[in-house]
Amino acid sequence: MKVILLGTAAGGGFPQWNCACALCTRCHRGELPARSQESVAVSGNGRDWWLLNASPDIRTQLLAAPALRPGPGPRDTPVRGVLLTDAELDHTLGLIILRGGTDLTVHAAPPVREALTADLPLHGLLDRYAPWGWHDSTAPGGFALDGGLTVTAHPVSSKAPKFMGRPASDAPWVVAYRIEDPATGGALVYAPCLAAWPDGFDELLASASCVLLDGTFFSADELGTAVRSGDAGQALMGHLPVSGPGGSLAALARHPHLRRIYTHLNNTNPLLDSSSPAGGAVRKAGAEVLPDGSELTL
Repeated sequence: MKVILLGTAAGGGFPQWNCACALCTRCHRGELPARSQESVAVSGNGRDWWLLNASPDIRTQLLAAPALRPGPGPRDTPVRGVLLTDAELDHTLGLIILRGGTDLTVHAAPPVREALTADLPLHGLLDRYAPWGWHDSTAPGGFALDGGLTVTAHPVSSKAPKFMGRPASDAPWVVAYRIEDPATGGALVYAPCLAAWPDGFDELLASASCVLLDGTFFSADELGTAVRSGDAGQALMGHLPVSGPGGSLAALARHPHLRRIYTHLNNTNPLLDSSSPAGGAVRKAGAEVLPDGSELTL
């Protein structure tokens, strides 16, 4: 299985257009590398590619990845569809960029599909350009992708996107995907949005060879200290911090066999600076933060 990290920043990218925090300012100065909004591409055969989330930056991301360029026919593309982990704007608005693509398939959990039909009506809008297949990613038994990969979806959070107002609190709005290449035995767990460490997640990681994990915030109060925003707002955003006794880095220590990579980094996250103490702590723990465009083989 081939994996390309198309983008590794949280919503808004890095730097954000309306932010002059210390990290964004250093990025504007060229002292830190910019990152586009989080999205991944996977393929089992190098010809059929599937996007894990579709960020608003997807056009630039696709053009930057040689394996994802169109051809050989004038309208041929190796992109076969999109697997959505949630309905957040930074993971769904890229679908609009893909409009007109023929025979694409979207896999998403039922609440996400319903939201993209009624509240953020991309489903009907996109079908007017070219009908796509829309499927329940949480159906029992999982599903297969062209190119030889098999997928199962695992609900990890009931955090709904802000545009939804007040939906039912127990709906499985956010899922993680386990993507396996039966030919190699390599398995990727993809969980860019993790509000807490869910029951059963350790067992899921034990069955994988690599995880791409929510690294939005390094610490629980990071947003408040970086941009003078209330800590409560950060808690409501549905992202487990990396550090601290209840953070994801401590939990990942239980899986030393696993390649552990953080993604979906907020513009306030000190991990954006690899030379920071936070970056050193993550490396010491055996985890990684990779730049946009990084490629893996599992």
